[in-house]
Amino acid sequence: MGSSCVNLSRAVVLPAGNKPVGARRARYGGTGGVLLPLLSSPSRRHGNGACSSFSSTGGSRPPPTSFVPAVVHSRLGGGDRPGAAGAAGSTASVDHHQAGGIGIAEFLGAKNFLITGGTGFLAKVLIEKILRTNPDVGKIYVLIKAKDSEAALRRLQNEVVDTELFRCLQEIHGKDYDSFIARKLVPVVGDVREANVGIAPDLADEIADQVDIIVNSAANTTFDERYDVAMDINTVGPFRIMSFAQRFRRLKLFLQVSTGRVRVKLKLVFVLHFLCGLQASVLCLNMCLLSAADRAAYVNGQRQGLVLEKPFRMGDTIAKELGSSSSDSSEHKIPVLDMEAEIKLAFYSRRHLDDSPPFAQEMKDLGLERAKLHGWQDTYVFTKAMGEMVINSMRGEIPVVTIRPSVIESTWRDPFPGWMEGNRMMDPVVLYYGKGQLSGFLADPEGVLDVVPADMVVNATLASMAKHGGGAGSPGMHVYHVSSSTVNPLVFGELSRFLFQHFTRCPYSDAAGQPILVPPMRLFDSMEQFASYVETDALLRSARATASAPERPSSRARDLMCAKSVEQTVHLGSIYQPYTFYGGRFDNGNTEALFAAMSPAEKARFHFDVRSVDWTDYITNVHIPGLRKHVMKGRGVAAANQMLASTSV
Repeated sequence: MGSSCVNLSRAVVLPAGNKPVGARRARYGGTGGVLLPLLSSPSRRHGNGACSSFSSTGGSRPPPTSFVPAVVHSRLGGGDRPGAAGAAGSTASVDHHQAGGIGIAEFLGAKNFLITGGTGFLAKVLIEKILRTNPDVGKIYVLIKAKDSEAALRRLQNEVVDTELFRCLQEIHGKDYDSFIARKLVPVVGDVREANVGIAPDLADEIADQVDIIVNSAANTTFDERYDVAMDINTVGPFRIMSFAQRFRRLKLFLQVSTGRVRVKLKLVFVLHFLCGLQASVLCLNMCLLSAADRAAYVNGQRQGLVLEKPFRMGDTIAKELGSSSSDSSEHKIPVLDMEAEIKLAFYSRRHLDDSPPFAQEMKDLGLERAKLHGWQDTYVFTKAMGEMVINSMRGEIPVVTIRPSVIESTWRDPFPGWMEGNRMMDPVVLYYGKGQLSGFLADPEGVLDVVPADMVVNATLASMAKHGGGAGSPGMHVYHVSSSTVNPLVFGELSRFLFQHFTRCPYSDAAGQPILVPPMRLFDSMEQFASYVETDALLRSARATASAPERPSSRARDLMCAKSVEQTVHLGSIYQPYTFYGGRFDNGNTEALFAAMSPAEKARFHFDVRSVDWTDYITNVHIPGLRKHVMKGRGVAAANQMLASTSV
């Protein structure tokens, strides 16, 4: 490691401990592990969506008769072995650039992967595409946060293997599906917040010996997370993973996916919704958008204009970039980003075992304060940017690819159109607008929402693997923006029209089965207008609720709760505003050059040219129907079905 590397072990020392190994040990395929039968699979439902015609390169080898995946138990704090081998493998590289292309499918053959955040939205799409592209891929070690091996196995089964996303793969392999999955997927109990990523020593040795590609997609994406929590996962986490990677004997590529997703707690929101109606929905909307958004390209902070695909280096700050171009920069001292000082501040500021709400809020405020000081919008993008700096400083001779997607939404066509899970970035807007609970939103009507379908992100990821993991190129740091704002922008004003057109044609139904009619969506280009709108609507709804349900809480209590919800909504809107009024556009020149290097067959099979997306068709005929099917599970569609039936010929 060169002198430019940050010494995180000196910045923060995390205690190590041991967990009891609760499962019996055995041998599997010549390697250490625990043999456990996978939970028996219920009969799988096959949806109506057609699977992509591009499935695999050929038949798989005859499967074994039993389904016995290797599962391992994690242990806290296992240190790196002294004298670990260097990062780069010594195997001869293979020329994958066949027929004028990159050789994506061929590259995957016999490769072994370690994927962190493997139960997340994007990682699942990636795993499915790898397995469907080349059934001769090696093992995929899926890092899963779980209390023990049995829990990890259940999570793999329930959250990955048996999801509808894998339906096409199930159809391809039929009765051999379970045995195929058993040979390929290895659930690994671990945690990026622990030394050696929390993996048990025996399996850590196996992974270090066998893995060719590391895909790190683990992250905490809550926009205003506690500074210590976000720092531990998004900044120190990559340090731990890269430290582990130094032991790998055949590592060909470290791929950082700067995105992720978390769940939010909405108990307060439901109470406010019961009391006040619309403004509680807007509060829920903002909370969902800000905490469940995949928005990695925004690690570029408050950069404006054309944002280039360039890596972060230790000490880079957006404030310094913006300050150097400002005419009055000499009047203001630009703060220096000292990574070790930030880590110490985050960890030493927390009080031991103090999880009280006031202290948690204090730590959240600290994160937002530090982010804005250095030019980032929020704690998430700030800590993710520092994580990229860590990876760049530690990479040595390891080739590194950083994939920065913008707002990731449902699949465009692969393995079938419209698949998604959970509420993505813009989905709460869609849901609450369609239900008649949201008719206005804080956004620049001429502003751009940078959206990209999930399958395009995965295809670009696989192409970058083949290009930089084959051993022919330099071991540098390569950045790809998978985004649409420069070549095919989706404007907020257009999005609002798409929503109105869809829900006018296919409305939701209310509890009585009647269609919910929605007005055209209003977009507010200032916080003052939005705050006035929220407050006025809250008062009107509160008055109507008091008149119609006098047995509910008193008018005074209702008004106080409404006032509080309005205050919170306006506060969250002020934090969300940098995204809906963001002036930057993400350059995707590297990504377009990558696509241009592919053969015609690869372009069809691994398509990620965002220029080809027709947003009207994607939003109205792919994304919203997918949202209603896979997230809403068909709820509230009676009126839509009746209206479609009455207008059909």
